[in-house]
Amino acid sequence: MKLLIWSTGIVAALAGAPLLPGIVNRVKAFFAGRKGPSVFQLYFDLAKLSRKAPVYSTTTSWVFRIAPVVNCAAVIGALLLLPIAGKASLFGFAGDVVLMLYVCGLGRLFTVLGALDTGSSFEGMGSSRECQFAILSEGAILAVFGALILLTHRVSLSGILAQMSLHLWSVDGTALILVGIGFFIVILAECCRVPVDDPDTHLELTMIHEAMILDNSGADLALIHYAAALKMWVLLLIEILLICPKFGGGAWGQLAGEILCVMLGAAVIGAVESVMARYRFRKVPQLLSSAIGMGLLAVVLLILFQA
Repeated sequence: MKLLIWSTGIVAALAGAPLLPGIVNRVKAFFAGRKGPSVFQLYFDLAKLSRKAPVYSTTTSWVFRIAPVVNCAAVIGALLLLPIAGKASLFGFAGDVVLMLYVCGLGRLFTVLGALDTGSSFEGMGSSRECQFAILSEGAILAVFGALILLTHRVSLSGILAQMSLHLWSVDGTALILVGIGFFIVILAECCRVPVDDPDTHLELTMIHEAMILDNSGADLALIHYAAALKMWVLLLIEILLICPKFGGGAWGQLAGEILCVMLGAAVIGAVESVMARYRFRKVPQLLSSAIGMGLLAVVLLILFQA
């Protein structure tokens, strides 16, 4: 039964991830007074792109060709480490928090290397910005998970998230609020959303993530868009398990609650994008530094409370 429920959650994530950008765009259209595209638009785009053969520049090497595959595989690997429906991951182990960070970093590394492999000045500029912001967002993730390890005394994702409960909120609610807000800022940065980045921009000088994939096309571009949607699902699921760890209705009710709350999280991202403007580049490090500060403050509070 554990294997069935966990596998169902994995399949739901793999199949439902493209819905999240559609929900974000639909919410943004609602705030703007427009009808907006269908929530299934990314499915149509992926189907169209997957039927097209990618075009490669003569300046690129094998690095550019494998970068989308490695990035997508890295995100799937991170998903497989997560507990789902209250069931521990089949691939989890003590210390897999560090592995998840390295796996996600590997996907980012190959995305950056693939962009640099094209020799494009715009993609090099986007890669530089991506690396700068990645240093701060990964620092925030380390601070957040450091606080969670202190709180739960576990060093695995399944162990940390399984220990989350309403009792912890009643005891260490202040630290958990800081952790939740800090991790939500990380989600906006890692998923290239406003106010950190704008995935819909077409101005090369203001692009970050989109600048790195200007030369990708066809099935490769489909993999990149799919990996971005799946990464949003993974990060939102972690955030949901931190904020609302338990749902009623047994294992299947827990699974349904997690799926619905992930989609609600995408709607929250759409609402945030609708009421905020994109920050200037010099303001983004300040935002990410605040996420690091929240994680470190949570660590300090937990040390003081547990002393």
